[in-house]
Amino acid sequence: MTIWPPDKNDLKRPAYQSLAEWVASAIRDNTLKPGLRLPTHRELAYQIGLSIHTVSRAYEELVRRGLIVAHVGRGTFVRGEDNESKTPFVTDSAQESLIDCSILKPVCADVHLQTMQSALLGLGTELRRSVVTSFRPANALQPYTPSFEKWLQTCGLETSVGSVLVTNGNTAAMTIALMTVARSGDVIVTEKLGHHTLKALAAYLGLRLKGLDTDREGILPDDFHRACQDGTVRALYVMPSGLNPTAAMMGTERRQDIAAIARRFDVKIIENDAWGPLQTNRPEPIAHIAPERTFYFTGFSKCLMPGLRIGCLVVPTSAISASANRHLATNWIATPLMAEIAANWIVDGTADALLEWQKQALNERNMIAAKELASSSYASSPNGLHVWLSLPETWTEQEFVAQAHLNGVAVAPGSVFAVAPDTQSRGVRICLGSPSTEDLERALRILAQLAQSVPEPVALAL
Repeated sequence: MTIWPPDKNDLKRPAYQSLAEWVASAIRDNTLKPGLRLPTHRELAYQIGLSIHTVSRAYEELVRRGLIVAHVGRGTFVRGEDNESKTPFVTDSAQESLIDCSILKPVCADVHLQTMQSALLGLGTELRRSVVTSFRPANALQPYTPSFEKWLQTCGLETSVGSVLVTNGNTAAMTIALMTVARSGDVIVTEKLGHHTLKALAAYLGLRLKGLDTDREGILPDDFHRACQDGTVRALYVMPSGLNPTAAMMGTERRQDIAAIARRFDVKIIENDAWGPLQTNRPEPIAHIAPERTFYFTGFSKCLMPGLRIGCLVVPTSAISASANRHLATNWIATPLMAEIAANWIVDGTADALLEWQKQALNERNMIAAKELASSSYASSPNGLHVWLSLPETWTEQEFVAQAHLNGVAVAPGSVFAVAPDTQSRGVRICLGSPSTEDLERALRILAQLAQSVPEPVALAL
């Protein structure tokens, strides 16, 4: 049982990190129970004999870890270490003075705002009546299906009649797919460092997650085969095209091997291709290899612009009815206005133009990363939105993230993406799209220098 509150003499330097870890330990052993209101910054500083600044930094670190939550006017409360999703990105309130390389988003510029403004102005005189008046999903969204099927072709996928569901983005598609393939208690296997919201969503649906070992091409077929042998695996959730935290790009032969194993053990596949056609010359989707068992989804918010919250879920023909019913139960209908804008852009070439702009912008940023991280061990994918920086054994992820934060850079620790608590990771995800080019260069230079240095205690006064 952790002693609470801690004695000042038991804290190590840097004091804020030591205090944060003390609170985390008290939460883990239930000394501080979920829902408990913590002392104010001033109260705890007085109790222990620390500066208010030190306590504030400790609380900020605990908020970042997802262990406590702060409510304006109410106070700070213990959230507890449960299945809630721990976001890899910093909150708005915490990132004002930071170069934010923690949030995964495309490069944005004036062209995106201007393009959306122009689209909304055009809809003022050309809007379909069904966008405003239709309450039936089939009536409202059917006119857009050919456009979305055309977009899916750019992703390397041919679709069959009725297999495309228009969704409110990737998260909605992911939810529908999981609900369709599995029931409470079923086992879903995925990369051991996977999608950061999958753990929470699986918990809400009563699903059990198991992480699989990976290499530079992603999931190892042998580990997938071993996991399937006991007959409990219901589906594989996979990000084969650079989207995964370690930026692994699965080759064609590996995709074929994964599909063959899934067929042998009758395991369904959920393929997350949120980046869509951003990466040129990539292998065909797994859904192209095994369409009879693959639920494939993609969207527009990562490859065109964040505000275009619309996507597609392609389902096997045998699951068309079941998927449609679960879509109705959870979303009823994708937002017709977003579908209208996306479909118009696909038809008139705006989507292609924005895609090419994004490809060029990300290519330039990946070149910057290649230059600044040349002396470090890192992984990337063509036109990827992030790179994975492997850390030397001298660093822990927590120490590195904290030191980066002190130097004005926010990154995401690999542990945030871990499927299981005991998953070992030693790296950070560095997102390339959010900062300006100048800030990105500076951030990468700072991170490269940190990775090459020996960790030193931060001299903060107690």
